[in-house]
Formats: sequence, structure tokens, C-alpha cells
Amino acid sequence: MKLLRRAGALSLDDRLTGLAEAADLAEGRLDAGAVAGARSVVSRAGVRRSLSVDHTAVALAGATGSGKSSLFNLLSGTGLATVGVTRPTTSTAQAALWEGAGAGPLLDWLEIPRRHEVPADGEAAGLILLDLPDHDSIELAHRLEVDRLVELVDLLVWVLDPQKYADAAVHERYLRPLARHRGVMVVVLNQIDRLTPAAAERCLKDLRRLLDEDGLAGVPLVGVSARTGAGLPELRSLLASRVADRRSWATRLAADVGTAADTLLRASGGAGGQAPEASADGTARALTAALAEAAGVPVVVEAVAKAHRHRSVAATGWPPTRWIRRLRPDPLRRLRLGSAETQGSGGLVGRTSIPVATAVQRSRMDTAIREAAGAASVGLPAPWAAAVRQAARSHGDELEDGLDRAVATASLGAARRPAWWRVAGLAQWAVTAAMLAGGLWLLGLLGMDYLRLPQPYLPTAGELPWPTALLVGGAVLGLVIALLCRGIAWLGGRRRARRAGRALRANVDRVARELVLAPVSEELSRYRRFTEAVTAARDGDGDRSPAGT
Repeated sequence: MKLLRRAGALSLDDRLTGLAEAADLAEGRLDAGAVAGARSVVSRAGVRRSLSVDHTAVALAGATGSGKSSLFNLLSGTGLATVGVTRPTTSTAQAALWEGAGAGPLLDWLEIPRRHEVPADGEAAGLILLDLPDHDSIELAHRLEVDRLVELVDLLVWVLDPQKYADAAVHERYLRPLARHRGVMVVVLNQIDRLTPAAAERCLKDLRRLLDEDGLAGVPLVGVSARTGAGLPELRSLLASRVADRRSWATRLAADVGTAADTLLRASGGAGGQAPEASADGTARALTAALAEAAGVPVVVEAVAKAHRHRSVAATGWPPTRWIRRLRPDPLRRLRLGSAETQGSGGLVGRTSIPVATAVQRSRMDTAIREAAGAASVGLPAPWAAAVRQAARSHGDELEDGLDRAVATASLGAARRPAWWRVAGLAQWAVTAAMLAGGLWLLGLLGMDYLRLPQPYLPTAGELPWPTALLVGGAVLGLVIALLCRGIAWLGGRRRARRAGRALRANVDRVARELVLAPVSEELSRYRRFTEAVTAARDGDGDRSPAGT
């Protein structure tokens, strides 16, 4: 059933949808009682709308001795209710029905066992008049029955008397909390026949003042006498108009929705504005920096530079001493990075051997997470700020493994061998070959001299014999090439380390956003959606009533 709405107001359907969504979003964040109350209203509204909308359940509620039962008998034209003066006489609610056909399911839902059908007079067709137990009864069961039906009936008629109309019990327990329900309330001051006309006028004015203070401005106030019948035609006309309107049930549900939304909003810490953005750039950078330090990014960056120099020396160093370098461990392989060692079966990433974070690094990481959550929750009500802080730590158990995977899967560029390594390596082998040739040449000359053989022609390079030039020149040139390659390798290592640092920090930033900032952002989005939903549920005043069709 689609409910119509006045211009500028949301329909009851939309408000119920908003309340249901707000309750779902508030689950686990706000007071469980407020959430359960909102869901109860949504459920109750669904049941009430499925029952007869052509009948209006009107309850007469009042204190002991207020004349409520007498008024019930007069309005129904029966003597069904037992009348008492000083003690409760109504123990169970009973109903008088005008044209009761089709009202059975509604009365079953209200749990009204005593039902009496009275002749319909046309104007009151569809009226179900209930006589409730006294709300101040000494019997707990009576008070509980009143409280139950006050939450369910479509229209409430509060019957007060000149002696107890200002009683705090009725004002503080019922009237004031039901301020949003002023559109489905009528207040009756009974027994005015006991007062002079002037005194009755003063009582009505004072009661009007009290009702206004309770937030019930505009609620109809009627002075009646169940003994003389004074004011009874006005009350009958008022009830008949409400019944004929056929929308008190919807007005009641709208007020219930607004009250439940108010309760959720109070549990949330009051009116909330727009949630802040997930995290400022500065806070996100600080978080990434702290996580990068805890993940060992500085250690890996330094290892990339050292590994590049290590491998460069192994590829371009002086061949006679190059093998010594290969005896040293590779800095990246020692961390189980930059090789197939980090890849498990099926392409799964294995653990690295990066040293675990120190206590100081963990403290900095925790501080950065707290600051990120704090910056994101600025201006939020306390329950939602706590939820944001909890969301920031919701993946704490996954953070260490996530950071390790981020480092292990980062593209460090360590496997790429620069082309100049090959050129330098060939040059080193060439000068080494020349050095060996010069050495062998000199050994041959030495042997011929030892055997007293004639010395062959010995070419020279200026004053220096070629064998000596080849031996000494090859050794010196090999050392020079090695030193030059070391310098180039040092520069290349710094460049690779910078690139690796950027790749590592990008991976760490992704982990920070997935495991810390994304949950925070989701919680902020949840708060924004809650605010929108609860605002939709609160749309309109308690007495603004969409009509049913």
C-alpha cells in the first residue's frame, strides 16, 4: 500500500524505509535498545497497515477515579464498563465497536478479548472505542496493559479530572514523552460539573498551560461531565471527525517513526552533520611512512643499492679477484627478495627474511593509525568516532602479513642487468688476456735465457718491451676499469634504490588504504548514510499525517 504525502514531506513508506535503514546501519554502533525500538516500530507499522484501515482504534486512558469508564458507557450508549470511584474497576481492556465487520484481525492484534458491537449511527462507523485499565493502578498487570496499548492504538483520549489533572505521573510518564503524537491525542477534563463555571474555566486554562509545556500545543482539550452530559456532543463530534478522516492510524505510525528516529539520533549523540573525508593527505602520508618503516622499507632500499653494487662488481670486477666477491652473500637474497625464493607453489608469495619491526617502529605505526582515525573522526558524535577508531584497527591481524607481501611483491628491478656490465666484462677479459699473454711471453723469454738459447727479436713500445707492456698495462688497465665500474655501480645503485623505494612505498600505501583507510572510509560512509536515513525518518512533525489510499 503506497501512502500519499503532503507537498514537501516524505511519504510514510519513505520514512519507514529510512528508519529501517538507519536501524540496520546503527547495529553494533548505537545503544541496542534504541536499535531494537526502531525495528519494533517498523515491524509494528507493517502489521498495522496490513489490518483494517477502515477502523480507528480509540483508547480512553486515565487515572483511578477520573470517570473514564463512565465516559465509555456514555459514548457507547451502554453500561458495559463497571464504574468505580476510589479503586480500579477496569482490569482488562474492552472494546465497543461501531460496524465491527472486518475489525476482528485488528482486535486480535490488539489482544482485546471483550468486544461489544453497538448500533452504528453513521458518523461513528468504523470506531473501535477501548476502555483501558487505570494507568495508576496498584496492580502491575494493569499498568503494563495500559503501556502496551498506548503503543498500539490509533487515537489516545486522556481522561483527567479536576483533582489530579496536574499529577506529575501522567504528565511525565505519558503526555510529555508522547509530544510527537499530538496529532493522535485528545485530552478530556471530566467531572467539570463538580466545579463552578469560573472554576472550570480556570482549570481548563491551567491544563492548557501544562499541555503546552509538555509540547502538546494544539492538542484538542474538551471539558465534559459524564454525569450531566456537558461537552459530550463536542467530544462525539471530534471523535467522529477523526474516524471519518480514516488517517489516524497513519498519523500514529508517522509519529512512532519520528519518535524512534529521535531516539536513534539521541543515542548517536545528537544532530550530526556531514562526516569528514576519510583522511587528509598529510595524515595518509604519515601513516604510509610509519607502515613503511615498520615493514622494513629502509632496510630493503639499502639492500637494493648494495645488491646492485655487489652484482656489478661480480660482473665487471677484475677477473683475478672477481671470485672473491661471489663468496659474499647477496644482500637481497639474504632477505629472500628479488628472486624466486619469495614465490611459493602456485605463485603464492612466501615470507621474506626482513627483520621484524622493533618496539619503537610498532609504537610509531600504532600512533599513525590512531592519528589517521582521529583525523577522520573529527566532528563525529562519540559512538561513531569510536566506531571509526575500531574500523581503523579492524584488520590489525592482517597488517603484518599484508606489509610483508607488499614488500615481497614490489618490483625492485634487481633482476635487470645493465648492458654496460657485459661491455665492461668483455673489456676486463680482454685486458686480462693481454696481461696473460704478456706474462706468458716473459716466461718464455725467461726459459730461453735459462736454456741459453738465442734470444728472439723483442719488439718494444717506446722504451718498454711489449711483453712487459702487456703484463703491466693489462693489470693496471684492469684495475682502472674495475674502479670506474665501481663508481658507476654506486651511482646506479642509488638510482635503483630510489626507484625501489617508490615502488615499495606505493605498495605499502596500497596496504594502508586497503586495511586502514578503506575501513575508516566505509565507516564514515555508513555514518553519512545513517544521518540521511534518520533525517528521512524524522521528516515532518509528529502530527503531519500522510493519508492512506
